[in-house]
Amino acid sequence: MTQPDKALVLFSGGQDSTTCLAWALSHYSKVETIGFDYGQRHRVELSVRPGVLQKLRDLSSEWKTRLGEDHVIDLSLLAKISDTALTRQVEIVMQENGLPNTFVPGRNLLFMTVAATVAYRRGLNVLVGGMCETDFSGYPDCRDDTMRALQVTLNLGMATRFKVETPLMWIDKSHTWRMAQDLGGQPLIDLIRDDTHTCYLGQRDVLHEWGYGCATCPACALRAKGYQQFMQNSNAHVG
Repeated sequence: MTQPDKALVLFSGGQDSTTCLAWALSHYSKVETIGFDYGQRHRVELSVRPGVLQKLRDLSSEWKTRLGEDHVIDLSLLAKISDTALTRQVEIVMQENGLPNTFVPGRNLLFMTVAATVAYRRGLNVLVGGMCETDFSGYPDCRDDTMRALQVTLNLGMATRFKVETPLMWIDKSHTWRMAQDLGGQPLIDLIRDDTHTCYLGQRDVLHEWGYGCATCPACALRAKGYQQFMQNSNAHVG
């Protein structure tokens, strides 16, 4: 059932945020998007965003009506104050603290705070993000406790009633593909596979069955594994 609430979706141009955007368009009467240029190594994701947004509009006349303004915010200071594999040309490795060096400290906290500021100005009361606790990385700023605490903090600090929604929090990548199929059928699956970008290394020269990417970085490996499981489950269901 469509709710009258108005949502702002953290939209990077990747698989997860595109699925979350489709979810928001299916649930809310008005939806806007926000993206961040933080000096990311895979900044090609910024270049695919406009095309993905347009194709989402083309998938459904209802979605076209609901999808509003897109906001792109310069947060390049993150690259200046962090030293990670997403903001530097360094090898992706596991750190002594148990987290991969693709973890950008404070990134999602900053993203949500800036998004809340934009939402406040735009009269939007729902913040939607693709954070996922079942993801391979275990990023602390993707955990449900973090998002719940952040919702409280934002509302206390801004005297608002924001609701933070994380549709992917408790599902794996195969179920993320399944959610996309449930929301938009094969056209949305094709859009996510062919037009979104997730590869940490920013490679976009080879189209695999699951999408573009290097096929070796953690993000590609996770996306590929999820797609294979999704296809196996779909074939088993058909059989």
